[in-house]
Amino acid sequence: MKLARDGYNVIAKACVAGMLMVIAGSLLGGWWLYIVGFLGIASVAFTLFFFRDPDRVIPDGDHLIIAPADGKVIDIKKVKESRYFKEEVTQISIFLSPMDVHVNRNPISGVVEFAHYFPGEYLVAWHEKASELNERAEFGVVHASGARMLFRQITGYVARRIVYHISEGDVIRAGERFGMMKFGSRMDLLFKDDIRMTVKPGDKIVAGETIIGEVISQP
Repeated sequence: MKLARDGYNVIAKACVAGMLMVIAGSLLGGWWLYIVGFLGIASVAFTLFFFRDPDRVIPDGDHLIIAPADGKVIDIKKVKESRYFKEEVTQISIFLSPMDVHVNRNPISGVVEFAHYFPGEYLVAWHEKASELNERAEFGVVHASGARMLFRQITGYVARRIVYHISEGDVIRAGERFGMMKFGSRMDLLFKDDIRMTVKPGDKIVAGETIIGEVISQP
């Protein structure tokens, strides 16, 4: 099983903690060996499961919008975005449960012209104010056609750590890994009418594989 490089430190700590729990259980003896030992092994197993990073078959086409995260589409609505677009745009929100793969992938190909990290609160990821108040990282990308998209990594109540490896000026390709959110979170995509989305609330999507829309303006 391939593991996300951004989880190596957490995995190492979980393995050490799990080993100490097994040792503690063996020293206590009796049922403690089974109870504490089981909890130690279970915590390591869940950590390894959470930080899995499976390879994905990325659809070919620079005009395609690819799912940036595993999860479920929970909302599609019009919002006023004040930092990148500075006007009303469409927002799609994707919720990631702790059971989903949390490695994030670029939803669109283009040049990163806006990248910013915002410390914040830890509302549950599906809260309507999570996009504005929670810890998050935002990336504005301009496609070769001139179409633009803003996507956000947003932490939830459990997830409190965002990792990303792209910055302003980078040329990115849809479907490629760019970071991850740890232990349950949300991803937002914001765009104008030059991008057409084909998903709806309730749809389950797979990062790097599910085609969720396309750029309809031409270079």
